[in-house]
This record gives sequence, structure tokens and C-alpha cells, in this order.
Amino acid sequence: MAVPIGNVLIYLAVCAVPPVVFWLGSKVPRLVDSIGERHRGRRPLPEGPPIERLAADLRRVHRVLEQLPPNSPELRRRATNQAYDALLAQACHAVGEQHWLDTVPEGLEREIERLRVEESLRRRGLAVPS
Repeated sequence: MAVPIGNVLIYLAVCAVPPVVFWLGSKVPRLVDSIGERHRGRRPLPEGPPIERLAADLRRVHRVLEQLPPNSPELRRRATNQAYDALLAQACHAVGEQHWLDTVPEGLEREIERLRVEESLRRRGLAVPS
């Protein structure tokens, strides 16, 4: 007795299709994620050093600034201030805070901006020396 080919195809469809559909369904979330990553691009990695290291460097350079003797060379004092300002700018960038340290001229205006930035970083939770 010959089995009609139509019955065999129906039997295969009933037995094979459900597992294939469930297997494909299990792959859909991963496929959607990979397509989404390609479309959006990869998640950006944090730029610059870790915020903990920035905070430690800020405290260290601030300590050096405070401990500079009054008769220290002006070049050393300016270089240390510039290093401190650069660290403040990096910390602002890391937490998304705005600063004008690079545009404000040296002197009282820069000191005021430095104090404003320090306070702003403190409000954001960064342990900045006072």
C-alpha cells in the first residue's frame, strides 16, 4: 500500500514546524539586540580616567598647591594651577558639568570660576577639596 506524498508532507509539517518556530522565537531577542546595536552604534565607552582617580588627583594637586612655599618660583605655581584646572575640567567633562576654566583669564575671575566649579562638583557628589 502506497502512502500518498501529501500525507507525509503534512506529517512532517505537524512534527517539524513547531520546534523550528520555538527555536527561532528563542533567537529573536538576541537578533533584535544585535540589529539595534548596529543601528545605534556600539555603546560608548567612558572617556578619560575613572572618576575616582580624578578625585584623588584633584586632592593631591590641591595639597601640593596649598603646600607651595611663598617664595616658590612663579612658573611652578602657575604650572600647578594649570594642572589643577585641567583636572577640574576633566572632572567636569566626566560628570557633565559646564565650566569656563579655559576661557576665563588668569586672576580673580579664574579664582572665582575655580571656586564655582569646585562647588558644582561637590554638589554632584565628587570629593573635591575646599
